[in-house]
Amino acid sequence: MPRTPCPHVNPDRRRLLRASAGALLVLAVRPVGAAADASPNVIAVRMWPAEAYTRVTLESDAPLTFKQFLLRNPDRLVVDLEGVELNSELQSLAGKLTAADPNIEKLRAGRFKPGVVRLVIDLKTEVKPQVFTLAPVSDYQHRLVIDLYPAAPADPLLAFLDEQRSPAPTPEPTPVQRPATVARDSLKVDRLVTVVLDPGHGGEDPGAVGPAGNHEKTVVLQIARRLKALLEQESNMRVVMTRDGDYFVPLGTRVRKARAAKADLFVSIHADAFVRPDANGSSVFALSERGATSTAAKWLAQKENEADLIGGVKIDTRDLHLARTLMDLTQTATINDSLKLGKVMLGELGNINRLHKAQVEQAGFAVLKAPDIPSVLVETAFISNPAEERKLVSDDYQQRMANALYQGIKRYFAANPVPPGTKVAQR
Repeated sequence: MPRTPCPHVNPDRRRLLRASAGALLVLAVRPVGAAADASPNVIAVRMWPAEAYTRVTLESDAPLTFKQFLLRNPDRLVVDLEGVELNSELQSLAGKLTAADPNIEKLRAGRFKPGVVRLVIDLKTEVKPQVFTLAPVSDYQHRLVIDLYPAAPADPLLAFLDEQRSPAPTPEPTPVQRPATVARDSLKVDRLVTVVLDPGHGGEDPGAVGPAGNHEKTVVLQIARRLKALLEQESNMRVVMTRDGDYFVPLGTRVRKARAAKADLFVSIHADAFVRPDANGSSVFALSERGATSTAAKWLAQKENEADLIGGVKIDTRDLHLARTLMDLTQTATINDSLKLGKVMLGELGNINRLHKAQVEQAGFAVLKAPDIPSVLVETAFISNPAEERKLVSDDYQQRMANALYQGIKRYFAANPVPPGTKVAQR
């Protein structure tokens, strides 16, 4: 039956209503379709080369879907990015490669087929790749991370011994580098002692950022390098860095590296931040008893604990009561030694900066959880404080900070000599 137009609506108004209804339908449907069809857009690419591994990061405004596979003869890693169009950021990735990269020979990105961009990484050596995604955090949006670990990672102990066989020339220190208050022979030990320095953050993780834009990761690495130069002037000391460049090292890896190097001390260096810009001062932290207890089970569950974990004592993990007792004794002694180190460091830090807290604080920092290595975390100053940020980036303050930590380490060993024995060959 034919429809009869409503007598109360003129033809022009009926046409307007029909057009309006169509427009409303489009408005209701099109945004949903448009959002569903939106594809990720790569907005930044970064590379972080290091001896330990090379990291390639692709940052995007939406999660990336990918497939990966390795090819041999020659060694290559292929990563296909699905639902992505080739843009200038992806094309710029090849230009970020440096000849000094220890793992990557060449890389290129190109359109493989409609909706798929293929990233091909030509490798200098056999690698064990780890490719994963990270959800947005802080200033970063979605990230696809490609970590290229050498299939045969370098042994930090052997690397140090190789370095001793072919030592690099060391420039003569200036007077400010060598505090006159510490005698050269004040450290009396029967063997070479190992200090592991851990500059916090690095690479994708900038740490705290000061009001002027300075990164915690940069200033703590500079302080650690200055401290390393001072410590290496001692004939009975060697220094291992958890990182000596701008790259990220996972917290657990930092601890494992210290244990692999058979460290006698572990010093993690940071620059604090707080929501209030007037917060200031230096702090030293050791592991809390609660933090130690919470991780003891994890250590005991690891296969490496069947070997020489605690000062030459082989733990028989079949006797859990004995294992826990040995672990508790070791961690208690380690925390006590850490508190001793922290106390002498605070005494030195108080000579160059206000102390945020007058006593060693205790917390469950992951990098302090090696059960058999005295470990402290030093907050050198508040980079979130404009005045302290200016100090942290100055050569003078960095050197004074390094000197203070150096004196603290020396005085700790003078009061607590390492037991005799041979961990590594003498120089």
